[in-house]
Amino acid sequence: MSTENLLQSPEQPPRKPRVAVVFGGRSSEHGISVVTAGAVLSAIDRTKYDVLPIGITQDGRWALTADEPERMAIVDRRQPSVEQLAESGEGGVVLPVDPANREVVYNEPGSVPKALGEVDVVFPMLHGPYGEDGTLQGLLELSGVPYVGSGVLASAVGQDKDYMKRVFTSFGLKVGPYVVIRPREWQQDQAAARKKIVDFAGEHGWPLFVKPARAGSSFGITKVDDLSGLDEAIEEAQRHDPKIIVEALLRGREIECGVLEFEDGPRASVPAEIPPVQSHAFYDFEAKYIDAADGIVPAPLTEEQTAEVRRLAVEAFEAASCEGLVRADFFLTEDGEFVINEINTMPGFTPISMYPRMWRETGVGYAELVDRLIQAALRRSTGLR
Repeated sequence: MSTENLLQSPEQPPRKPRVAVVFGGRSSEHGISVVTAGAVLSAIDRTKYDVLPIGITQDGRWALTADEPERMAIVDRRQPSVEQLAESGEGGVVLPVDPANREVVYNEPGSVPKALGEVDVVFPMLHGPYGEDGTLQGLLELSGVPYVGSGVLASAVGQDKDYMKRVFTSFGLKVGPYVVIRPREWQQDQAAARKKIVDFAGEHGWPLFVKPARAGSSFGITKVDDLSGLDEAIEEAQRHDPKIIVEALLRGREIECGVLEFEDGPRASVPAEIPPVQSHAFYDFEAKYIDAADGIVPAPLTEEQTAEVRRLAVEAFEAASCEGLVRADFFLTEDGEFVINEINTMPGFTPISMYPRMWRETGVGYAELVDRLIQAALRRSTGLR
């Protein structure tokens, strides 16, 4: 063996991509985000990726958290929080807003900043405002760090039910009747805003669904059967968002469909059906997450109906310029027409959530689903695309 060969250092194994799983946040969906992140942390292949869990507290601090998915579950009907998981101290995690530097830093008051290493991709398991609505996506774009899921525009559109429906309508997708009350309308003339809703009820009938325009997980939604419950419903919705949307009842079946981005473009999963929950007025937060109402996967539809809803789900994905993943929610009306209700750009993502269940029935298991999303994000650059 030559001296030259002896002097050569052994080849170092390539560094594994580092995934920062970001969760929690300032929205009312904080606890559900923690639960979802726990499931993702459990599923990420640690032989393939390094993982950095970062929790955002309810007051907006980015905190280092323990990598302990077993502590991130609903226990005795109580949701977990980042505050329970955060490591001791008042320090915060900082992501440099510098595309040339992806090194994350931990700052503790009175101490030297601690480098936590580079991050290659962010998996943002955040729901609702300040995370799913384009705000975090904008920060990551400025930082030059690739991330799982839709970009700024699609995330913002997917969070705002008003503009979401406007986009769908412009692309020829059918939506149900609705009316929006913007903050300034309510502040300037409550009587006129209330009359706008009452006139809408006169045209489409009661009950109505009063919702925050930019919230999820069914928080703040009230089914209103008559005028007497309207003010209370508005107040409840405005606890979550000053902008509210009021939707007419659509009689029919609730059908959901998952969309996942593959190398050759988006594909739709088999659809699911959400049957009526007898103990709940509608498919609300308690039914979804606490009582774990069971959906039917695949939905009992004809071949033609299945093909149609899968086609429409991909159309909705493309209409809003989505990336990565989407859950599209529809009503199959009594006259056999699919009406799109909304999309979720970061849907519930625990193994028992509808999106992973639909893909499992389509042939993509939970761990593979997580891996596909990370790989898609690593392939995609930030910036205009």
